[in-house]
Amino acid sequence: MRHLLNTLFVTTEGAYLHRDGETVLVRVEQDNRLRVPVHTLESIVCFGHIMCSPALMALCAERNVAVSFLTEHGRFQARVHGPVHGNVLLRRRQYRLADDPCASAGIARSLVLAKVANCRTVLMRAARERPAGPEVAELDETAAQLGRLLPSLESAAEVEAVRGLEGDCARRYFAVFDHLISANKERFFFRERSRRPPLDNVNALLSFLYTLLAHDVSAALETVGLDPAVGFLHEDRPGRPGLALDLMEELRPFLADRLALSLINRRQVAPAGFRTTESGAVLMDDGTRKEVLLAWQRRKQEELTHPFLDEPIAIGLLPYVQALLLARHIRSDLDAYPAFFWR
Repeated sequence: MRHLLNTLFVTTEGAYLHRDGETVLVRVEQDNRLRVPVHTLESIVCFGHIMCSPALMALCAERNVAVSFLTEHGRFQARVHGPVHGNVLLRRRQYRLADDPCASAGIARSLVLAKVANCRTVLMRAARERPAGPEVAELDETAAQLGRLLPSLESAAEVEAVRGLEGDCARRYFAVFDHLISANKERFFFRERSRRPPLDNVNALLSFLYTLLAHDVSAALETVGLDPAVGFLHEDRPGRPGLALDLMEELRPFLADRLALSLINRRQVAPAGFRTTESGAVLMDDGTRKEVLLAWQRRKQEELTHPFLDEPIAIGLLPYVQALLLARHIRSDLDAYPAFFWR
């Protein structure tokens, strides 16, 4: 089993990363702030105006450490990585399946079945943790509605039908998402999903976590030799990592949504850490972003028993394990893709 390595997040504006032997040296205004052996890293993620030396990028490419550049608010800009992993036959098979409506529908169906089931689990767990009342009744009813979507998904024969049911799931799930928030309700509230830009504190937090998850999923797909751009559920679009977005669907409720709710309900993020710009976009300040990154790293260190492999793994390895299982299905080693169902 692959070992979980670290991700180095760099958020200090003006930081300069360069190579010092076999280590990554982070320097800020001629002050050496951090040294990290490159063999302990899986990736480096730079937020905002961060510089990286060509020598370090070459070392990272050689050691299969992806270097990603994001805006200070988490919008993806670019990624530097070494040669593509895996063999060309796997990618050729991926492209052929993506062009096969029946094969695409089968994989998309597995992904969305897991997403619906995992969203339902989020709602049911929240309902059990709260005292009886109108909100709990609404959570229970929405969970029951998501349960009734599952048979329709299992019989969906076309990708368009799967997309429609996935959209129905998302609409119902986010309609009651505000009921999952129990702290600082006057500042942490949820009305609807807003992406570009996020228009409230909760959407800003969700979007940031989804960006982190997209980074990890894209890196996992590249590691096993798949093309993150060519998916089965999401339509191809220039610059969009369709397969990474596909694989994120089943993981978002468990990895991102639950963490966002935990950070809010445990008051680990404060309303003062968010600000609204003149355009209406809500952004996190540097301190809040660092707190979220620390929580993300801690969450990835926790373990669970994988439902298909039936063995304990670090939660941070979930994207890699699911990417590996998807690659095995694409190679025809598995009859179907075993999506992740949260127990």
